[in-house]
Amino acid sequence: MKKFLPKSLRGQLLLVILLALVLAQGLSLFLFVDERSNAVRTVLGLEAAGRAANVVRLIDEAPVELYPAILRAANSPLVRFSVDASPIVDHLSHTDGDAVASRINSILGADMTAEIRVELHEQTAVLPPMPGMVGEMTGMHQAMMGGQVTSVEMQISIGLKTGQWLNVSTRFHRPPLQWAWIQATTFLVTALLIAAALWFALNRLTGPLRELAIAADSLGRGDDVAPINPTGPSELVRLTSAFNEMQARLTRFVSERTRLLGALGHDLRSPLTGLRVRAEMVEDDETRDRLIATIIEMQEMVDSTLDFAHGMAVTEPVQNVQLSNFVGTLVNEVSETGGDVTAETKPDLMVRLRPNAMRRALRNVIENAVRYGKRADVRLEKSGSEARITVLDHGTGIPEADIERVFDPFVRLEESRSRDTGGAGLGLSIARTIIHAHGGEISLANQPGGGLAVTVTLPLAEAIEELKP
Repeated sequence: MKKFLPKSLRGQLLLVILLALVLAQGLSLFLFVDERSNAVRTVLGLEAAGRAANVVRLIDEAPVELYPAILRAANSPLVRFSVDASPIVDHLSHTDGDAVASRINSILGADMTAEIRVELHEQTAVLPPMPGMVGEMTGMHQAMMGGQVTSVEMQISIGLKTGQWLNVSTRFHRPPLQWAWIQATTFLVTALLIAAALWFALNRLTGPLRELAIAADSLGRGDDVAPINPTGPSELVRLTSAFNEMQARLTRFVSERTRLLGALGHDLRSPLTGLRVRAEMVEDDETRDRLIATIIEMQEMVDSTLDFAHGMAVTEPVQNVQLSNFVGTLVNEVSETGGDVTAETKPDLMVRLRPNAMRRALRNVIENAVRYGKRADVRLEKSGSEARITVLDHGTGIPEADIERVFDPFVRLEESRSRDTGGAGLGLSIARTIIHAHGGEISLANQPGGGLAVTVTLPLAEAIEELKP
């Protein structure tokens, strides 16, 4: 059921409201569809009652020899009259015919008092041909009344002044249900007008929300986002204004911290250079070597800090990149420097990247795998709306307790502090900062057979485009 629902809020609200309108209209048709039948049946019954009253007046005032002529003139395909010595309604309980009896009494007036008996009951049957009907009238009657139908039979017995009874028999079937085209057209026009009004109103609501979602997604990937023009209802205007203020504060905060970190690392270079010159003047070889090693380590930490600050800074434009070619080129570069790296990059996946920043992040991951795991196997695959890059090494893995801690700045699990076996402990921190800025994720997991698996996921360019109108 969910796959048939519109994905957008506008489409879902419009569908729900139109469905509610259709259900309400359907319920109204269900409740009132038989009103026409009831009205027709009531009119037919009252019309027969009126004719019966008029026939009573005529018979009471006419001589007996005119009775047959009057009855022939009064008979019709639906109503049959006869004057008999006994009533065809042989019981006095006829509460269902009170309306008919009242109609006859009102026509006869107060000066004519007569006993009136009425009997009503429904049955399923086919009316036989009316007596005296010949030729085309019989065919018309059969066509009109043919087939099994649910009909209402009404019998009326009215006492005459002569002591005889005027017996009236009539039967009328339920009129067929007919689709009210005028009402249907009215409903269709109403639904279209409501849909158009809702589309306009919901567009004013969902349009700014869609624009806000796109801006939030771009801000999360570190893109430069222009302030959004507040439009729509007052609540959306306040929400958009709050988002613009939040974006400005975050941009200012990150920019200030990045400049501070970069300035600090840059300013430390001069004192370290001076210490290096003075260390070279120390006469004791062992002391001089230790001092120089410490200063070099500090310089590497400063360089790594500058790299970290550069990874946080958003200066490079975003581009659509063919990821298989991008990763393949990077793997070749690492292999050319002596690293044992293999790659499996068959899928053609398009992503939006800052190429230099992402190259720095993935290079850190691959070089770590080569350095600590002897060999790196890089795999690229598609997972839903994301591209997944998995870097597998063949080392001993890392303790489970340290899997998350290794992303902290200046954390090194290798305790020797040797420049040949590790850097300053900022490689994974820089990589995660850059990957998060692209809206991606990075995770570590020990492999069952040994070694470490580093998984990097990045949103595909087509998934990002789906957010846009």
